[in-house]
Amino acid sequence: MSAERFRGLDLTRVADTARRSLGDDVMILHTRTVRNRAGAHVEVLAAPGREVEMVRARLSAAPLPDPLRRGDGRPFVLALVGPTGAGKTTTAAKLAVRRGLFGSSQPGLLTIDTYRVGGMEQLSTYAELAQVPFEVIYDVQEVSAAMKRLSATCDLVIVDTPGRSPAAAELTEHWRTLLDALRPDEVHLVLPASLRPDLAIDLARGYRTTRAHCGATHLLLTKLDEVPRLSGVTDLALSMDMPTRWVTDGQGVPADLKTGVPRLLRGYGLSADAEVDWLTA
Repeated sequence: MSAERFRGLDLTRVADTARRSLGDDVMILHTRTVRNRAGAHVEVLAAPGREVEMVRARLSAAPLPDPLRRGDGRPFVLALVGPTGAGKTTTAAKLAVRRGLFGSSQPGLLTIDTYRVGGMEQLSTYAELAQVPFEVIYDVQEVSAAMKRLSATCDLVIVDTPGRSPAAAELTEHWRTLLDALRPDEVHLVLPASLRPDLAIDLARGYRTTRAHCGATHLLLTKLDEVPRLSGVTDLALSMDMPTRWVTDGQGVPADLKTGVPRLLRGYGLSADAEVDWLTA
């Protein structure tokens, strides 16, 4: 996307300059006030509207169904998968405790990550504090009963999974079988924003759909606060060619959960030294 900067004495003049340069459909992504010896100036980051919409279309996820419950009465199942350390457990907690994120629908938490005791305890603590129903599944025979208990009060079940290890194929097969038994409606591949695009693509291959297992349907980038240039994060998201419903930019629960596309568009074209004081136009 060919974003450009424009500077002038007031926003109207700067917007006119951007329109003459980029076309009548120009879209202002950011604006800020810059002060120097000559006084205050307005600076904007703008791009052709058609290009912004193309990026938006590639990254946007379809709206969640309303109501979230399936036709057969089962809750909508949203699963998080990804490598160890990507932030799946914290993200699951953010999704579950963020008030109003799913409208009036009641979320529940379920984990099949029984290999990491700390993760189970962390999720259980968040669930208890937020008064969110919580279940742990060890075996595929437990899926039906756990989902029945959650169905009594929950319209949505958020599933946390173990980190995938290529060296632990047997364990991977086990948790993927559990996940398939839960019949997820969406599977979000959770990746840190600092990951190199080539490595991200390689990792994504490990979560692709196969005849035996469901695969990732969405991308969820985490730790945006740990990367110097957000334009690179947008490039990473585009390279994955999956819709991005949410991103995270810190450890705060649930504050550091953001809507994906607006956050990625705001970061596009910004250099490291310009990001801190940019404000949404």
